[in-house]
Amino acid sequence: MKLAFRLLTTLLFSFSGLLVAAQGTGSIRGQVLAEGQPLELATVVLPGTALGTATDAQGHYVLEGIPAGAHEVVFSSIGYQAQRQRLTIVAGQTAEVSVRLAPTPAALQEVVVTGVSRATELRKSPVPIAVLSRREVNLNGSSNVIDAAVKGVPGLSAVTTGPNISKPFIRGLGYNRVLTLYNGLRQEGQQWGDEHGIEIDQYDIDRIEVVKGPASLIYGSDAVAGVINMLPRLPNGPAGELHGDALTEYQTNNNLIGTSLGLHYNRNGWQYAARGSYRLAQAYRNALEGRVYGTAFRELNLTAMAGLEKTWGSTQLYATLYNNLQEIPDGSRDSLSRRFTRQILEGEQDDIKNRPLVPDADLATYRINPLHQHIQHYRLLSRTRLRLGQGELHALLGAQQNIRREYNHPTAPTQAGLAVALNTYNYDVRYAAPAWQGIETTLSLNGMYQTNTNREATDFPIPDYSLFDVGGYLFLKKTFGKLDLSGGLRYDTRVLRWADFYVGENPATGFPQQVGANSGLAPQFSAFKRPYRGVSASVGATYNFSDRLVLRANVARGYRAPNITEVGSNGLDPGAHIVYLGNRTFGPEFSLQEDLGLSAYLPDVELSASVFHNDINNYIYQARLNGPDGQPVVIVPGNATYQYQQGQARLYGAEATVNLHPRALPSLTFGNSLAYVTGLNREAQLLEANGAAAKYLPLIPPLRTRSEVRFTSEKPWGCLLHPYVRAVLDYNAPQNRFYAVDNTETRTAGYALLGVGLGTGLATGPEKREWLQFFLHLDNALNTTYQSHLNRLKYFEYYAASPTGQRGIYNQGRNLSLKITVAF
Repeated sequence: MKLAFRLLTTLLFSFSGLLVAAQGTGSIRGQVLAEGQPLELATVVLPGTALGTATDAQGHYVLEGIPAGAHEVVFSSIGYQAQRQRLTIVAGQTAEVSVRLAPTPAALQEVVVTGVSRATELRKSPVPIAVLSRREVNLNGSSNVIDAAVKGVPGLSAVTTGPNISKPFIRGLGYNRVLTLYNGLRQEGQQWGDEHGIEIDQYDIDRIEVVKGPASLIYGSDAVAGVINMLPRLPNGPAGELHGDALTEYQTNNNLIGTSLGLHYNRNGWQYAARGSYRLAQAYRNALEGRVYGTAFRELNLTAMAGLEKTWGSTQLYATLYNNLQEIPDGSRDSLSRRFTRQILEGEQDDIKNRPLVPDADLATYRINPLHQHIQHYRLLSRTRLRLGQGELHALLGAQQNIRREYNHPTAPTQAGLAVALNTYNYDVRYAAPAWQGIETTLSLNGMYQTNTNREATDFPIPDYSLFDVGGYLFLKKTFGKLDLSGGLRYDTRVLRWADFYVGENPATGFPQQVGANSGLAPQFSAFKRPYRGVSASVGATYNFSDRLVLRANVARGYRAPNITEVGSNGLDPGAHIVYLGNRTFGPEFSLQEDLGLSAYLPDVELSASVFHNDINNYIYQARLNGPDGQPVVIVPGNATYQYQQGQARLYGAEATVNLHPRALPSLTFGNSLAYVTGLNREAQLLEANGAAAKYLPLIPPLRTRSEVRFTSEKPWGCLLHPYVRAVLDYNAPQNRFYAVDNTETRTAGYALLGVGLGTGLATGPEKREWLQFFLHLDNALNTTYQSHLNRLKYFEYYAASPTGQRGIYNQGRNLSLKITVAF
């Protein structure tokens, strides 16, 4: 706590010192036209700052609070080519700037910053990057932010444990191989666990950026599969006025209720924002099983932000709180009726076959049952950008605490089975040097210090540990006419350590507890210390045959140090119902991935295709542990036992999109995407011992296609702005390529899900300002009964056979989602 206090004090003083440097501000105003007509909802932004606005129905805009000095302003809109203008802002004065945008295919000039050293355009990135706007997220009904991203990005999937728990996978790789960021800060919340999601307020996210491919060069360990950066909304709108928005959401399947209220204010470069969000839901249901016991949840999020934009740069300070109560499903059933049962005893007294049935009143309730987990996540983040001549210095400092408790004792409901507190301190300092001879150079140093402590618990899957991580990289980029070349080199060091950790019996309760070294017992976790080192590198190129045809290629070496559970686990994780066994001899993973892609931006259609190939040395995965008799090893009754393995792996696949937007019918868009990945196990000994059962890697998603037809009115219908109707068909092929050793995985049947939706904006007043948005979407409209291959509940089964022939728990059934946002 002392270290956290010192870090907080440093952040606050640094922030305060920068505020003293406040300077005068001015503003700009004007009109954006396209094809002789006013262009509504065009964006006007100052790159590298948080300043931006949108045009009204007459194409007019006003952007205030701009620091005095020279600036570049970017005018852009989907379907038109962006335009940049340089101008000088004088304190206390308003500059007039009007522009005309020329039509061009969408996505030609969209700027993103994730996964690269400095701002770059999508078309110039050698690795595939996908961007989802807040509106695109709102179009789909989703129970969590990862689920929303999965529906919009081909190649992105998720391991799920009910509607509220999704762990992102990119091209068949997940857990610590996918780095999740909140506004550039790496999310540290026990990513090794299956049974809890990402601790981020989905109602506060304005934009999601996904890098599909190795990003270890920029971020170090844990980014070998890619990066998901979730960017919060920033204050905008007229200066000196308090504005905000209110959101309400309802979903019929699990009676989810969501509410959110946000406020923002800016003046003279000062920025303030705050948001509070609350969600609660009952158990979800499907046509086969009714309500699935143990899947209700409650979630509270609070966010506050203060910042300053001036000529010298900018600084922002964020503070967030996440508090989640999530039930723990175990899938126990009555053997004949297949109705869900509940655990009321434990140990030898717990007879699974004679557990009582769950009453209907306890299935359709917002009350959280005694067996649940409680996740709290606190985050403090400081982002600073300083202009140093023609270069820029970026600094990010962050402090996080993740407290995770799992209550799994029915006879002692207030006693946590698992209780761990993870403290993480992050730093990232990056210098973007002035261009020299056309070469853009970026130098960076980043890393973290982390401690994890077990609290008063009865189960100890991992020991208390500390982790120190530091890495630095050099990144270069240069343009040769139509060719853009980029690449760099990085070196990382990580040290993982823990002392002897002893577990004995608590004589008062009979439960296990942490004890001292003088107990005379052998340690459950023997002392450990090991450094992990790795070199990452990347070389990429984009070649612009024309404004409409772009070729991309990239070769990257990724690095990942083993996580704590892969190396040190030796106990039960009660929320996952799994006993994990690690291996302290594991070395780091190293991947070599090649990407090749081609994009065509034609007048009526956008085409994109990419292929990838990835070889991984020291690939780590978990597999069910069987004994010499071929039967599953049971260390803790009622819980599966998994042991981590390490070997060689190869993954390859392809993604393709075809988006039609015919000029003759501008209201129509027809989007199609395909994603395919195969994961092969290349460990010779495992293949020799198990044959075809060991051929494939676990947790590989099947072939997936998604098609959407959408009609959007370009002209208002009275007070209705951009009303739309849409239909979506999401198809997942059968997964016949799975890791079958010891029945770790089984075949998954294919399925198709139909979704339909409609929505509109509401505008009133002489300026036709949009103040309400309405989204209605029906997922799984045909109420299809299915199991996703990456659904953990598929394997929650206590019996060797089922009277219906259907085993495990099935995914969510039909769900109608209604979302309304009101701006004020």
